[in-house]
Amino acid sequence: MAAVLLAAALGTACAAEGAGPPGTGAAGRHGGQEQGGQERGGQGPQAPQARPRTASGALAAYVERFRREHAARAAAARRWGLRRTPLLPPDPPKVKPEITFRKGFEVGDPSLPPVFTTVPTRDRVVFLTIDDGAEKDPELLRMMSELDIPYSAFLSDYLVKEDYGYFRRMRDLGVALHNHTLTHPYMPALSYAEQKHEICGQQDVIERHYGKRPTLFRPPYGNYDSDTLRAARDCGIKAVPLWTAEAFPDRMEWREWDRDLHPGDIVLTHFRGRGDWKGSMADMVRQAMDTITARGYAVARLEDYV
Repeated sequence: MAAVLLAAALGTACAAEGAGPPGTGAAGRHGGQEQGGQERGGQGPQAPQARPRTASGALAAYVERFRREHAARAAAARRWGLRRTPLLPPDPPKVKPEITFRKGFEVGDPSLPPVFTTVPTRDRVVFLTIDDGAEKDPELLRMMSELDIPYSAFLSDYLVKEDYGYFRRMRDLGVALHNHTLTHPYMPALSYAEQKHEICGQQDVIERHYGKRPTLFRPPYGNYDSDTLRAARDCGIKAVPLWTAEAFPDRMEWREWDRDLHPGDIVLTHFRGRGDWKGSMADMVRQAMDTITARGYAVARLEDYV
């Protein structure tokens, strides 16, 4: 990855070097010089001149910046007790992949929001998602911010309403907040109208407190029927991500036969603490990230692909 990035930087630097007359720099290309060769705000011949942008100079600056960023990331990984420094994801795709129903997850109407467990991509990335909102651990916010690991939250109001401000801080850190119903019921046991109330009601809550109506919905327990998806569509939902693996502080649980990760897999975990788990949310992140990194994957932002 480093070699690819350095090559890209060299190409960028070379392009910049040939973009204008020698010695003009960025100011010269954008009209920053007055007639007679004096720079704006300068004092004639005594004004400092822009240093020429060279390929070697730009490359050296890029290498130094990359080195510093990698060192900071490695230091954060050590500070939080990870065995390895998390891998960096590639740039998001310019065009998002088409999301369709996973085979066997259909309900007979292909126009409904698709239910899927894996995003179609060749990138060696997976996606971390956290459900419900029971545990509101400030350590999680610090850890994920310092490690720069993206994740998505699927929220249920009966738990989130205990502290809307916690999830507002999460949103302000760049985390996307999605729909997990108002009260976390078993959806197939409800009528269409009841399911619509659960989903649309949570859409209203998230918009009221966080400013945006989600387009992703995860049914509680992963259970749904055609009424669930009809209600989701009627509430503005575009897709229904489930999961292929689940992270706990002391283990990973797998839903695929090979008990492994694959490009585009969605990893589930929950907002839980020591009262429910054998560890904290930070312990869960360590377990998940050590597994993901050891298998050669980076964590990417789900909303960049869906």
